[in-house]
Amino acid sequence: MPDNVAPETMRAWVLGGPDEISLREVPVPRPGRAEVLVRVDAAAICATDLEVLSYGRPAMIEGALPFHKGHIPGHEYMGTIVGLGPDVDEYAVGERITVEIHAGCGRCRRCREGMYTSCLNYGFASKGHRANGFTTPGGFAEYAVNNINTLVRIPAAMSDAEATLAVTAGTSMYGLDELGGLIAGQSLVVIGPGPIGLLGVAVGKALGADPVILLGTRESRLALGRKLGADHVVNVRAGDPVAAVQRLTGGGADLVLECSGGDEIIDQAGRMLLRGGKLCLAAFPHAPVTVDVGHWVRNNIYVYGIRGEGKSAVRRAVALMAQHRFDATLIHTHSFPLADLPEALRYARERIEDAIKVVVTMR
Repeated sequence: MPDNVAPETMRAWVLGGPDEISLREVPVPRPGRAEVLVRVDAAAICATDLEVLSYGRPAMIEGALPFHKGHIPGHEYMGTIVGLGPDVDEYAVGERITVEIHAGCGRCRRCREGMYTSCLNYGFASKGHRANGFTTPGGFAEYAVNNINTLVRIPAAMSDAEATLAVTAGTSMYGLDELGGLIAGQSLVVIGPGPIGLLGVAVGKALGADPVILLGTRESRLALGRKLGADHVVNVRAGDPVAAVQRLTGGGADLVLECSGGDEIIDQAGRMLLRGGKLCLAAFPHAPVTVDVGHWVRNNIYVYGIRGEGKSAVRRAVALMAQHRFDATLIHTHSFPLADLPEALRYARERIEDAIKVVVTMR
């Protein structure tokens, strides 16, 4: 499709100062080399979007960059390809896709090793790095440009709202990947029944984890975790969570996926593992945490941190979703039109009506 088929301008939500966002008419971006123009059909709200709204670029060195004024946020979106950059023949106009966030620069050491979510040129678009919705314009708009490496085709039967959840499922899968991959029959503990934790339960069960144990504080979220495949749920306010996990696993778990970012629970997570067990930290704690590193060393505990949805995990998550191995739509609780984004953000931030995933629809 020639570029002139797309409109010249579009509606987009643009950051002013911290916690200021306004709907504006802005130019439609044009795809460059190895890029396509996507008509955004739906976008989900992530907790990181709320951080971007208040603080700017996420997970950057504090004070390294000014607040992201003029930025279009939104990183969990899907849509339809309406324009192709020069020499792009890997995709066609009219294809429905969902997107990953990160396209690494392709030139640094980490990208060459496949670790594009840890690109050493993170934030430098001039060197080829893109993190749509974080460092480059995102999906709270009618159109967005994406690198072809971030696109994942979705089946016709998959709804727009479900497709927006692929990044969340992909992040959970990436965490399990970094633990060395989940082997069927291994026990898995998931801490924190937020979106990533809930879909961590679903992905873990789909991959054969046995048992899957979900820890949290809200009974409604724990009940939802059961629907997504948890064999056991533990309310951490009801007693010692370490003792509960050891009892349910007969001594300790093989893997722990920590999705809460809590202080005390991170130290407890290491104590839930068997010797030689593996712990993945998938949440960003808001302050330094205290852990007994000696326990980790004495018990040969392996600890990993993840950033985003690397190693094409979104593509594999979409495959599981398309095969109906789990129902990701169980975490989709609310929908709003693009014009009502501020209200959608309020629902997500304040967890109104126990909002989990709030989706903004464009049509």
